[in-house]
Amino acid sequence: MRLRTLLLSFALLLNVFLAVPATAAETGARIIRSTTLSERLVELAVRSDALGGKEVGVRVLLPAGYREQPGRRWPTLFLLHGCCEGETGYRSWTVNMDGAAATAAARALVVMPEGGAAGFYSNWISGGPAWERFHLVELKRLLEKEFRVNQRRAVAGLSMGGFGALSYAARHPGFFSYAAAYSGVVHTRYQGARSTDLVQRILTERGFDKNVLWGDPVAQERLWRAHNPFDLAARLRHTPVHLSTGDGRPGPLDPPGSGRDWVEELLGEQTVSLAEELRRNGVRVSTDLYGAGRHTWPYWERALKRSLPMLLRAIGG
Repeated sequence: MRLRTLLLSFALLLNVFLAVPATAAETGARIIRSTTLSERLVELAVRSDALGGKEVGVRVLLPAGYREQPGRRWPTLFLLHGCCEGETGYRSWTVNMDGAAATAAARALVVMPEGGAAGFYSNWISGGPAWERFHLVELKRLLEKEFRVNQRRAVAGLSMGGFGALSYAARHPGFFSYAAAYSGVVHTRYQGARSTDLVQRILTERGFDKNVLWGDPVAQERLWRAHNPFDLAARLRHTPVHLSTGDGRPGPLDPPGSGRDWVEELLGEQTVSLAEELRRNGVRVSTDLYGAGRHTWPYWERALKRSLPMLLRAIGG
C-alpha cells in the first residue's frame, strides 16, 4: 500500500511538472523572423514574454568583420528611440538618420530595440508591458546566445530614450559602462507638474490612462523617484555620463521661420539640473549644452556623432 501511494504521488508530481510553464531560463525573447536589409543591417521580429507574448522589432547593425570572425565576442551599443513613433521607433536611427554610416567604424554591435510609443523603458505599474525586463533580461540573453555579444555595453538615447539610457544605467549599476542622453527626459519631477504633466500627456495622447506607468505622481511619488535619473544620481557614480541638449530657440539646424520649442526648452532645463546633481554626487559627466536648437533629429544625429567616440572607447568598440 505504501509503495502504491508513493508511486501515485510521484505520478501526480510528474504531471504537475510537465504542466507548469517553462522556467525563466527557458522563457523570454525568441526571434520569429530575421531579415537582412543590407551588409550590416539586420531586422528581427522578436516575441517577448515580458511584453505579454507580443511581437516587436529590433534592428542590429553588425560591425565590419562580424561574419568573418565566428569565434569572436563583441561589445554592444544600445540606441534607444524617443516617444510617439507608433511601434516602429526601433527603425528611427536608420530612417531619420544614416545610423549605418555614423557607426561604420564601430567594433561593436549597435542594437536598436523597440521601446513602445510611450513605454518609458519601464515595467508598468498597471501590469502592462515590462519594457525594462524585455531589454535588460530577455534581449540581453537573446543577444548573448544569437549574436555573440560580451558583457561590455554602452547605451545612448534621445528624448524618452535619453530617460531610458540614464534610468537603466542608474537602476542597474555596472550593466552599462557609459550612458548618454540627447535632449533627454532626465528629471521627470523637475518643477513638479511642469514635468510630470509632460510624461502623462505623452501617455494620454497615445491612448493610455495617465497613471498606468508609475501611478499618480503624488500618491506614488516613491515609484516616480525610483525611475527618475535625477533622484538616482548617486547610483551613477561609477558610470560616466554624457548629456546633450538645446534650449528650444531656433538654431542653425532648424528650417527658416521655426518658432521656439517648449519641449526642448523644458528638457534643456532638466538637463542642466541633472548635470549639477550628478556633479554634486561625484559622477563623471560631460555636457554639450549647445544653446539654440529645437527638439529635432538633426541635433540628435550631431549629438550621436559627437559622443560616439566616448561611448565606443568605454566598451572597447
